[in-house]
Amino acid sequence: MSAITYKTIALVGNPNCGKTALFNLMTGARQKVANYAGVTVERKVGSLRLKNGQTLSVVDLPGAYSLSPATPDEEVTLQVIEGRRPGEAAPDVIVAVVDATNLRMNLRLVLELLRMGRPVVVAVNMADVARAQGLKLDLQRLELELGCPVVETIAVQQKGHLQLVELLEARFEAYLSIQRPSLGMPAPASPEALQRDVRRILAAVLSGNENRGRFQHRLDAVVMHPVWGLLVLATVLFLIFQAVFSWAAYPMDAIKDLMAATGEWTLTQMPEGPLRSLLVDGVIAGVGGVLVFLPQILILFFFILLLEDSGYLPRAAFLLDNVMGKVGLSGRAFIPLLSSFACAIPGIMATRTIANWKDRLATIMVAPLMTCSARLPVYALLIGAFVPERTVGWFDLRGLTLFGLYVAGVLSAMAVAWVFKRVWMKSSYQPLMLELPPYRVPSMRNLGLGLWERARIFMRRVGGIIFTLMVLLWFLSTYPAPPAGWTEAQGPAILYSAAGMMGQALQHVFSPLGFNWQISIALVPGMAAREVAVGALGTVYSLSAADNAMADALSPVIAQGWSLATAYSLLAWFVFAPQCLSTLAVVRRETNSWRYPLLMAAYLFALAYAAAFVTYRTTLWLGV
Repeated sequence: MSAITYKTIALVGNPNCGKTALFNLMTGARQKVANYAGVTVERKVGSLRLKNGQTLSVVDLPGAYSLSPATPDEEVTLQVIEGRRPGEAAPDVIVAVVDATNLRMNLRLVLELLRMGRPVVVAVNMADVARAQGLKLDLQRLELELGCPVVETIAVQQKGHLQLVELLEARFEAYLSIQRPSLGMPAPASPEALQRDVRRILAAVLSGNENRGRFQHRLDAVVMHPVWGLLVLATVLFLIFQAVFSWAAYPMDAIKDLMAATGEWTLTQMPEGPLRSLLVDGVIAGVGGVLVFLPQILILFFFILLLEDSGYLPRAAFLLDNVMGKVGLSGRAFIPLLSSFACAIPGIMATRTIANWKDRLATIMVAPLMTCSARLPVYALLIGAFVPERTVGWFDLRGLTLFGLYVAGVLSAMAVAWVFKRVWMKSSYQPLMLELPPYRVPSMRNLGLGLWERARIFMRRVGGIIFTLMVLLWFLSTYPAPPAGWTEAQGPAILYSAAGMMGQALQHVFSPLGFNWQISIALVPGMAAREVAVGALGTVYSLSAADNAMADALSPVIAQGWSLATAYSLLAWFVFAPQCLSTLAVVRRETNSWRYPLLMAAYLFALAYAAAFVTYRTTLWLGV
């Protein structure tokens, strides 16, 4: 049966014009996120149901400043509009989203779209902010000047898209009858000619004096101050890491209790055998051990989305531009490196905005050193097991420790970038050119959708790669079975299994770091995804214990079985830990060479081994 094909509208606009917020408002949870075929540019598609019963497919295209592409993202946007992407029909109607507070920049793209002869609707977004700033926009005159329908939208309000939806309901079919002279790109107008047209239109439709308000200026005077601004930024990041530990305690305890109850119930309901062992020791101890960290990951992303939606993140990028320049990185490297706190993959993909190849390559090579969310379960497990729960002054000691680990990752990235740029990738400093949006009250709807998307991605990983690896690890940890006549006095049965033998072999490599054979086993599946290391420890220790230890018992088990030097050594290992395989694959795709991912894996492994060795030996020497 062939899939139903709907008419398509494409949202096109400059970055930061509110295009994605409008997409979320129009499609709600009815959206899918994937990549365009052959490239790693994100493809977001959703559906919009009109009152007349018609369903439209809505595509959120990557942000673009022009139809003369300067980055891979802009190239994809142009190809989709022109219908040149394989398997991707040209959109039936283009919705050009513009920022009402920055029409001088946004209208140039609209004029280029109109010159293609395609059906275009202009959505003037953030109209409420423009009015608050004292700007008066004549929409009817703008419609006459552009020769296409113009509507007002406020993407951060629940019904802020209704004018656009009503327009599509009333006139969508009429747009389809518009003759398309060609799907090709007409001869480009010169930038000077475009700018003259923009100035003429603005003179006709815009009046009033822009007044961003004293509050915004006073806030910028502090937030972007070279000294006070850095203190504000450090305080904000510090409070985020405090919240990650203090706010997540109750939901994490609830998930632990649920996992423990599920394990106990399974033990009482099933007879002893391989299937019960798989469910209790593999699925519940392994997958449950990772699932318990979902609240901490969501709290971290809540703050990242909050800062992004409020307009603070571009200011933080501008503030740190000077710092980035001192280690030889482009100021544009801040956004990719910041994205790497969530995951190195989108961070590496975001380096496409860096025009200079050497600057881009240096940013790609250090992006994995930023502490991604997959490290959080490992950090949380070890900190929870070895750092006492007490306060230092007003602060939680565990939160302080986590903050220190994130700082260690940032300093490491800066140090490695400094070395790379001086011995290998020498190039001149590229200053950051950034458009600062006004401060906004974050939209709770956008925050909710962003967290829902993050939770869905995490659960998909738990149910996909993590579940698969846990089942595989359980199998390798269970078979071959111990020989006939084996007793517990001869050691855990797992020692006779394939994983047990592999762990004992790897222990020769990792014993100088203080790692036992259980840790050595967990490092192997951790190559596929770092958080799997926690689940692997849960499975290995559960199978090593005689009393079927559950996931919630992992923390006290390692606290009792490991030395403090081993715990610190493992933390140091994961600050630099070799990158997961999916990230190496993305580096291969972005650099079009295996040379760079192999070099990345080698230098990260060397740094991780050296850091763990020094940490372990120093801790032993200090007698801690």
